[in-house]
Amino acid sequence: MNATGALGRYGEELAARRLAEAGMAVLARNWRCGRTGEIDIVARDGETMVVCEVKTRRGGPGGREPFEHPMAAITPAKADRLRQLAACWLERYGGPPPPGGVRIDLIGVVLPRRGAPQVEHAQGVA
Repeated sequence: MNATGALGRYGEELAARRLAEAGMAVLARNWRCGRTGEIDIVARDGETMVVCEVKTRRGGPGGREPFEHPMAAITPAKADRLRQLAACWLERYGGPPPPGGVRIDLIGVVLPRRGAPQVEHAQGVA
């Protein structure tokens, strides 16, 4: 695995822990649906299915490399793809949408040069 892949996997591990600490059940990680793409984390929050996109960045503002905060990662095209993936998951595993519906969340992880990772969870981003 390359450095970028390892960075992403570490961020996903931190995100899964954050969701579990918030009382959510993690149902799957890195779930793929053919050519449509991948859901980083599928979770359940009570009666709501949660499709969670995880974006991890190293460094931060003021560093030498350009920096886009991970919370800016959900574009309209990405949101559409996540909705398609949620439908694919439900078709394969869940049947009709759960009573609480489907929610798309984003977890942004910033790994600063010094100090603890910063994990931010935004619910219902798309």
